[in-house]
Amino acid sequence: MPERDDALLVQRCLQGEDAAFGILVQRYQTAVFNVALRMLKDRYEAEEVAQQVFIKAYEKLATFDERFKFFSWIYRMAVNTALNSAKRSRRFIALEAGQEAASPGLTPHENYEEAETGENVQRALMSMKPDYRAVIILKHFEGLSYQEIGETLELPEKTVKSRLFTARQMLKDALLKQGYRFHD
Repeated sequence: MPERDDALLVQRCLQGEDAAFGILVQRYQTAVFNVALRMLKDRYEAEEVAQQVFIKAYEKLATFDERFKFFSWIYRMAVNTALNSAKRSRRFIALEAGQEAASPGLTPHENYEEAETGENVQRALMSMKPDYRAVIILKHFEGLSYQEIGETLELPEKTVKSRLFTARQMLKDALLKQGYRFHD
């Protein structure tokens, strides 16, 4: 029961045990960084956002509502901080080519095609408004359920489903404009 374990760690931290917060940081630092990186496409900026998120989380730990999951609370903070950072910088940088590792068992040509598809998807994602990009990232890259996305973005589940439907269509349209062909 990670949710219960997280709530206990929050309680321990609020009682003065700072090491408990360190456990939460270790547990969620990769996920927070990945959300920021997918939103911003800049490793340095994503690291800065992740650091800001954990500082904010520590400062606002007393406002955490145990009725909800800690990861939803921290993800929401990560998405909001990344969106604010993107608005401040007004720039979106594509992932550097070759950053992703080659998939084992594929031929060099297949690895190239996979990398090219990944780059096309990243470009298409970056062309979308951040609200739509966020639902795609949380659903398809982070694997959150509709309910978890709703908790994270503070949206009703029905709105999440609607926004995700629209975002998928926008993503498909952006990929078609890039010349990507979908296989039937």
